[in-house]
Amino acid sequence: MDQLTALRVFVRVAEGGSFSRAAELLGMSKSAVSKHVAALESHLGARLLYRTTRQVSLTEEGRAYLERAVRILEDIEEADSAVSTLRAEPRGTLRLNCALSFTIRHIAPALPEFIGRYPKLAVDLELNDRFVDLVEEGYDLAVRIGELEDSALIARRLADVPVLFVAAPDYLRRCGTPSQPTDLAEHACLLYRGRASGREWTVGTGETAQRVKVSGPLVANNGEAIKSAAVGGLGIARLPAFILDDEIARGTLVEVLPAFRPAPIPVQAVYAPNRHLSAKVRAFIDFFAARFAAPGYFESRHDRLLSESA
Repeated sequence: MDQLTALRVFVRVAEGGSFSRAAELLGMSKSAVSKHVAALESHLGARLLYRTTRQVSLTEEGRAYLERAVRILEDIEEADSAVSTLRAEPRGTLRLNCALSFTIRHIAPALPEFIGRYPKLAVDLELNDRFVDLVEEGYDLAVRIGELEDSALIARRLADVPVLFVAAPDYLRRCGTPSQPTDLAEHACLLYRGRASGREWTVGTGETAQRVKVSGPLVANNGEAIKSAAVGGLGIARLPAFILDDEIARGTLVEVLPAFRPAPIPVQAVYAPNRHLSAKVRAFIDFFAARFAAPGYFESRHDRLLSESA
């Protein structure tokens, strides 16, 4: 007995309530349909269907078996579709909503290579730092920096980026250089307003991490604005290293408390849960995850700049 075929035949008969209808849908003879069902019943040692000249109905065992048979066939269909999706060529328009500063530095420069690899794919890119409703606003994917709140969305980690405490040399000459995490409470700190207030900074990692209440003359929801204020000598900023390349290279910002760096923050691709992940979304995630996973893509560049500026 071909049990998979017998399952499909049984489900068609049960759902349609007719051997004739099932035979028509499956492109089989009525006698072949009957033989498959009989073979399945013989294999199980149980009657699945009541048969009369007028109708076909399920037995108690048949109802229980139908529920599981449908689930098995759906799982097989989903597995087949997943393989087809993997092999499918990405096409159409990929609508992206991405974090501003990170995208300008690390995603936009790679888009020519990405789109060149998939010539049937176009990208519609919107840059901002707000948390969008992917489904409501029609985005396929978002790229966000930092940990996400619990939600029904799926997040794929693309990279971890270092976070630094930085200040302008002029500010440090005027106000002194902090030597311990608790010193930050006495300094002007430039705060990022995300989903949390940002008025308490975690300094260091692991068991040595400390939480320090901070305050200062500026709160902003954009890292570029905070960086500009730090360059201008307004205070100490806590920023991801990828935003600081040029300033560290020029010496307009220097790292403070290097022994107490916070934990790196994740860069995450976020998408709505679908039964099947589309080829275009999968292609984007795989491309940039591989790009950012290259040895030292983030760390060596920033540490080299910091070393040269010391």
